[in-house]
Amino acid sequence: MRTPPAAITELPPSPAEEQGARMRKYAITMGVRMVCVVACLFVQGWWLLVPALGAIFLPYVAVVFANAVSRRGRRRVERPGSIQPWDGA
Repeated sequence: MRTPPAAITELPPSPAEEQGARMRKYAITMGVRMVCVVACLFVQGWWLLVPALGAIFLPYVAVVFANAVSRRGRRRVERPGSIQPWDGA
């Protein structure tokens, strides 16, 4: 019995692509944190809690998102079997 050939679209992302995606998530989250820090300088009253909480908890969220490995598109890649002669059909 022959196994169907693997399509290139079924392969998981390369480690470099995965690392780049995780770095982008971290950078975006930390960018939002910086906006929260700057907003703390201009917001007054009870509304100051919103950017302050964002500035405090976003580093944790950024690290969790950056370390989360995506399971999407992750299937076990099968090793090719032994070489079989081609019958020309």
